[in-house]
Amino acid sequence: MSSKVKKTQTVDAKSMDRLSRVLGAFDENLGFLMRELNIIAFVEGVKIRLEGEQEPVVWGAKALNALVKIAETGEEIDETRVAYCIELAKEGREDEASALSEGVIAVTARGKQVKCKTVGQKNYVDAIKKNTVVFGVGPAGTGKTYLAVCMAVSAYKSKQVEKIILTRPAVEAGEKLGFLPGDLQEKVDPYLRPLYDALQEMLGLETYAKLMERGAIEVAPLAYMRGRTLSNAFIILDEAQNATKEQMKMFLTRMGEGSKVVVTGDITQIDLDGKTSGLVHATTILDGVDGIAVCKLTAKDVVRHPLVMRIVRAYEQAMEKDEKEKSSKPTRKGE
Repeated sequence: MSSKVKKTQTVDAKSMDRLSRVLGAFDENLGFLMRELNIIAFVEGVKIRLEGEQEPVVWGAKALNALVKIAETGEEIDETRVAYCIELAKEGREDEASALSEGVIAVTARGKQVKCKTVGQKNYVDAIKKNTVVFGVGPAGTGKTYLAVCMAVSAYKSKQVEKIILTRPAVEAGEKLGFLPGDLQEKVDPYLRPLYDALQEMLGLETYAKLMERGAIEVAPLAYMRGRTLSNAFIILDEAQNATKEQMKMFLTRMGEGSKVVVTGDITQIDLDGKTSGLVHATTILDGVDGIAVCKLTAKDVVRHPLVMRIVRAYEQAMEKDEKEKSSKPTRKGE
């Protein structure tokens, strides 16, 4: 028998509609919460009673209260949202969850409202609104590229910019574009597919095709930015962790009057054969410069399957362990 203190706590959903949203289909959300915190839950009318060790029960109650507030707005709740509320509850920040349902960033071609799903995402979007240059750094699944595209489309529709420019370091100077079939557009297509998908979702296939044809949406590899001045444009540099320091400087100095720049990347996926990442270098020297914001998203901001959050966290912990081991190793004399 465990010697730890046992606790019981009850959360009132206040209505069957809110309760059903919180519980999820076939009580999947509640089952997920019980497994994550190793507690037991009972549904009694419109109330949920939690039993288990004191700390997990307190976290569970805080997470459920946050989910009830989200349910009040009519939002659908899934396991990813439950996992995030649990993380906030553990940090004592569960009140921040309900604020995420308030602002609509954009509306897709099918009428679906796009909202921030984590506090980190909200800070990222707010930074894009307030600053001229924003670096969005974080692991896969945090929405950094998708949200940048949403903001670009929103800026274009409201006539804040005249065009959207998408680029990424598909190749460096000497990139092997010539070995791929087709014209320039077809050569870079495979590298920019996530950006295309997001644009098509936001604009609809027909509008997207028209804007591409008119040149209002432009796609080019980073190497082709040299010598240009990009004015009145919303410019997104994706996968920036694979840009060199020289490429990053070249890109950032292309910005002209009336433009906004968002640079996204994942510093855990650098593939530069020993060269310093331009993203790492830029975020180090430019953090704090007026008009520039550096937003760091983490495993808590992953909005894909909850398992992705655990995978990202496991890799982060492994990297931290490797860095500690490297720093603790004594260096030989003369090194």
